[in-house]
Amino acid sequence: MDWFKEFQCRLCHMGMEITHLGSGSAGNSTLLRSDETNVLIDCGFSLKRMEARLRMVDLEPSSIDAILVTHHHSDHSRTALRASKNWGAILHSNLETATRMGWEPMAECRTFGALERIVVSDDISLLPIPVPHDDADNVAVIASNGGGRRAAVVTDLGELTVDLMRHLSGCSHISIEANYDHSRLMSGPYPESLKRRISGRGGHLSNVQTGDALSEIVSERLESIVLCHLSESNNAPHLAESEVLMAMGDRFSGSIGISMQSGPEFSNWLGQSEPERISSRI
Repeated sequence: MDWFKEFQCRLCHMGMEITHLGSGSAGNSTLLRSDETNVLIDCGFSLKRMEARLRMVDLEPSSIDAILVTHHHSDHSRTALRASKNWGAILHSNLETATRMGWEPMAECRTFGALERIVVSDDISLLPIPVPHDDADNVAVIASNGGGRRAAVVTDLGELTVDLMRHLSGCSHISIEANYDHSRLMSGPYPESLKRRISGRGGHLSNVQTGDALSEIVSERLESIVLCHLSESNNAPHLAESEVLMAMGDRFSGSIGISMQSGPEFSNWLGQSEPERISSRI
């Protein structure tokens, strides 16, 4: 069986693939793919780069069915409107994000409310959960595959809310930011005001915060974790991974990966703990 036939069989059996097209302060986008549906969570790169990265995972941009933008910051929203128009994809955001971006509700995007489920198709639905982040009306996203499994995409927040923790519990896959190492941030060259903003309630999650949160909700259902939105100045992959693994201890037996800014390196599948390297498809 060649890789493409195997890929199709996995989609039919497992229902959802999660691939980070890139994650960091220069841009973010996550692809959710099922047998029938292709969804982007955020569209924070140039259109040229978005299209190139989609083709790296053997997907034509015109195959994207929907784009959900979590908040208005440019590293998440940069080309969402142009992409939706060029590719014929439906654009989703909350009203605050649409207003900040100058998008016209109904005509250019569909707006959703907090905890209002978005049914993209029979095999992918999205639940937006409000999270605190600067002046943005940001949301985390819980994606369901229609077969009882769920995946979470969680970035840009200074703390995990009670609602979010409740919905993270029982997820099969969690992509979550581990933005900074506290010691590196505090000893680094950033102005004190910026350090306070990053480490405050409306900032970003530290490695310790992410590890503590995952240690609270880890269960046998959690098969894979991807740490994302790592700061290039205030973190390092080995610091984030070791802090999170230490917090969870031997209660977690799945896989843990790091999503970097440079582009798609691996995909995770609901129902499978080990990721698949993108290069193995070429």
